Amino acid sequence: MAEIVSLPEAVTAAVHDGDTVAMEGFTHLIPFAAGHELIRQGRRDLTLIRMTPDLIYDQLIGAGCARKLIFSWGGNPGVGSLHRFRDAVEHGWPVPLELEEHSHAGMANRYVAGAAGVPFAVLRGYNGTGLAGGSAATIRPITCPFTGETLTAVSALRPDVAVIHAQRADRAGNVQFWGITGVQKEAVLSSQRAVVTVEEIVDSLDGRPDAVVLPAWTVSYIARVPDGAHPSYALGYSARDNEYYSNWDAISRDREMFTQWLDDIR
Repeated sequence: MAEIVSLPEAVTAAVHDGDTVAMEGFTHLIPFAAGHELIRQGRRDLTLIRMTPDLIYDQLIGAGCARKLIFSWGGNPGVGSLHRFRDAVEHGWPVPLELEEHSHAGMANRYVAGAAGVPFAVLRGYNGTGLAGGSAATIRPITCPFTGETLTAVSALRPDVAVIHAQRADRAGNVQFWGITGVQKEAVLSSQRAVVTVEEIVDSLDGRPDAVVLPAWTVSYIARVPDGAHPSYALGYSARDNEYYSNWDAISRDREMFTQWLDDIR
């Protein structure tokens, strides 16, 4: 059952050096505060999983937390490249970064397979692309036993830890989030441990159309962190900080400016 603790306590208990960590949230509810706590605690050799690595993983990669990235797209939304990501790949700074690239559909299906407890998912999306050659260990052709068609199997994702942000949790440890939702539910269900930061903790969750509820038994630790998705947003609680995304381009381009940013958040 979920324990309600502080964010530093949750990260200390759930995330260890060498872990495979999925931090999900699409445009909305991105768990930035938790990512910054990983940096403060100096986690190393992490395999980071995210469908859309953006600033949160640029920061973790630049801080030297990651040894590998499993992803399907990377960039600063509406601005441009991730310069700490590029520096790690092109120059090995601060440490070399191994890459495993998939399509969005492939990543989503890998989470679904992990959540369902099956070893792989099957789809057509890789046929005719170069992705299979780049990530061959997790992508394999498979013959349909019913039609004989050649399809693609992608191995299930089963992270050590999932980290997400949500609008609220109740005191029993049930989590509720709504708005633009991505694969947060599947990431939590496929992982051995889950950390959820929330805007608030309430006595009980109200009924809300299209809301996702994660029952307490699927979550390991909950931490109340108001504005924990900043500079992304939490629908009904905060707005997206577009200036932060624009300013990040200059900060991340320059190692000295980035190092100063690291010193400031630590």
